Amino acid sequence: MSVGQWSRDLAMGARFALAGGREGWTRSLLTAVGVGLGVALLLLTAAIPSALAERDRREEARSDHTFGQQEIPKADDTLVVVDADTTFRDLDVRGRLVEPEGPRAPLPPGVAEFPAAGEMVVSPALKELLASGDGKLLRDRLDYRIAGTIGEQGLVGSQELAYFAGGKGLEKVLEGPASGARIDSFGNDDLGSSDAWDPVLLLLVLVVFVVLLMPVAVFIAAAVRFGGERRDRRLAALRLVGSDSRMTRRIAAGEALAGSVLGLVLGTGFFLLGRELAASAEVFHVSVFPSYLNPSPVLAVLVALAVPAAAVLVTILALRGVVIEPLGVVRTAKPARRRLWWRLLLPLGGIALLYPMIGQGNDDGTFNQYLVVGGVLLLLVGVTALLPWVVETVVARLGSGGVAWQLAVRRLQLSSGAAARMVNGIAVAVAGAIALQMLFAGVEGNYTRASEYDVSRAQMSVDVPDGADASAIIGKYRDTEGVRKVTALSDVYLFDRGTEDSSVQITLADCASLREVATLPSCRDGDVFAAKGSEYDSESDHLAKPGTTLWTPEPEDTARSGERPVSWTVPQDIRQAQSRQDPTGYERGGILVTPGALPEKLAAFTSARLFLSLDLSVPDAYDRVRNTAARLDPAVQPMTWHSIESNDRYATIRTGLSVGSACVLALIGASLLVSQLEQLRERRKLLSSLVAFGTRRRTLGLSVLWQTAIPIGLGLLLAATVGIALGAVLLRMTDTAVRVDWPSVLSMTGIGAGVVLVVTLLSLPPLLRLMRPDGLRTE
Repeated sequence: MSVGQWSRDLAMGARFALAGGREGWTRSLLTAVGVGLGVALLLLTAAIPSALAERDRREEARSDHTFGQQEIPKADDTLVVVDADTTFRDLDVRGRLVEPEGPRAPLPPGVAEFPAAGEMVVSPALKELLASGDGKLLRDRLDYRIAGTIGEQGLVGSQELAYFAGGKGLEKVLEGPASGARIDSFGNDDLGSSDAWDPVLLLLVLVVFVVLLMPVAVFIAAAVRFGGERRDRRLAALRLVGSDSRMTRRIAAGEALAGSVLGLVLGTGFFLLGRELAASAEVFHVSVFPSYLNPSPVLAVLVALAVPAAAVLVTILALRGVVIEPLGVVRTAKPARRRLWWRLLLPLGGIALLYPMIGQGNDDGTFNQYLVVGGVLLLLVGVTALLPWVVETVVARLGSGGVAWQLAVRRLQLSSGAAARMVNGIAVAVAGAIALQMLFAGVEGNYTRASEYDVSRAQMSVDVPDGADASAIIGKYRDTEGVRKVTALSDVYLFDRGTEDSSVQITLADCASLREVATLPSCRDGDVFAAKGSEYDSESDHLAKPGTTLWTPEPEDTARSGERPVSWTVPQDIRQAQSRQDPTGYERGGILVTPGALPEKLAAFTSARLFLSLDLSVPDAYDRVRNTAARLDPAVQPMTWHSIESNDRYATIRTGLSVGSACVLALIGASLLVSQLEQLRERRKLLSSLVAFGTRRRTLGLSVLWQTAIPIGLGLLLAATVGIALGAVLLRMTDTAVRVDWPSVLSMTGIGAGVVLVVTLLSLPPLLRLMRPDGLRTE
């Protein structure tokens, strides 16, 4: 067969699709919409690498930390930058205090000019938040006048909350605990280098991409077969006028080709529309600018070539089992039973590809990415191959029931393949999601752990700047609405002057606060205790003896270069106390002192830290504390405690999975709705005929629900089985004990069923319109 003949036949099919009147246009449009949704998501996926690279580039370009480089002297081209990050509710706000030290000081990316003291430039999203009613607490904290906005080059996402505020005297701030630096340029090449990825995390990335993209491919393959039954009748007419069977299949492939090319156009339009809407959207705190979403040219060309080629191939393969004769299509009769043996080869082949990598990862080697992708693909494709056989086998054995049940079962028995195609995508998505959830649950312990912070005793902590009035600061926090208790602990290390290597920790606090770090027999102001039982303290036994004189460090060892050492003698009435862990999990030793027992000169050498216990029933208790901290010192921000700590890369992958899953679920819902409407459109005359003969609309509606529920139930059951099997193999590959995460299995299955239920409910109004008697009219 020549290429010219193929081209002529495909072109003829394309003309039939585009010049076949309203019927042809409707069919082509449905195919195009289904294909277009898949193409849009494929283009979005192809744009992800460039989006991530651009986010990293902009983060690097605005870097303002020296990372241990040599300290830069003050000059006319230097800038002092102090971190002033904060959090508002669950939103991170990137903040910087800036003070130029000369006319040639470097401007931050996206900033036209430096804000004056008391002014700030903000990101558009932060400006919008501050102007809203929800931003009152944040307005109180960021008490600056807005002098401008940060341009796109200074932000990593369209919804990022960020600001630069003008400061004064920031050089002194750098001498304290605040994080900051003097710089002469923005940007740091060190951000571009990173440690090698953990093999297990790379495995997670590979599986996430396969699981998210596979349902898209399935939906595209199903979309090009829209209008199958009506198309077969047209093909029978072609046979009647002299077309042979091969030519007829090529013409049918031409119709699918036209729909897929139109789908490429629509998909590109959907993608461009979504690209512009991306600037106003934020999913799981991740946002991008439209300019980020530029698909790789190679991947875009691959999508443009693969989709039409897949449309032609799927159509040719689908029609190989259909006998098209001049008097009709032998599909309305009972089809030949599907064979099982070759369908089982696909998942078995997938397991065979993954099996050699069992026990690898981390210290035992890396995973072969091609075997991983191939094995997961075969297992998920196995779902699409097994589901038609499962649906056909089960519905063939379904017994009698009510009228709605019989209508549904008979319809499924006649066209089980169409029903299976409709739910293939959701089954593949659920199977992949179950496997991923099992894998995440299995390896979670390697990348997340319980933090050492006791969040039942305190929920935040904050350091008191050196030289500040600690008692006044403590009073401010105690007066803050939502603060139930403040535990204030001040520390200093004192030395035995005869042996400079020997030191003891002195903890200064009132009795209530000391009880948070030790079990005290009794306590009143003026008491002193020797804490026992700490594994970190080996010097207390001899340094805490009554009458021992202890000294602060020599001036050259401290920032207080103009001060003389201060001494303190351990009192005779020092008592014993049993050490216990403080709210951070640290078990203190040394000497515990109440304020009345320590000279004021020595108290000035201590560094104070506050542990804040909050009344979480008070709205925005965390933010009220942050507001108090900002009023006291914008460069010192309270630390919020969490009971769980997770690896950053692991958390990023989980976030990426969540974002991708949301997009795929939206595609699943939209594609299922299009597929459902197409099937209802094909059965318009049948539905109208049944209504005309007296069938109740309620009965027909229930039959449609049963036609959806039966294959979906079977598909989800198969998906759960394959998903658990794939999850078990992936867990063994990471040398993790196999454990079925039943809550995840049930939740993923429930989400899949919920999507189908919503789609079915949305299809009921069109179904009621299709039941009108005018559906019997023929032109």
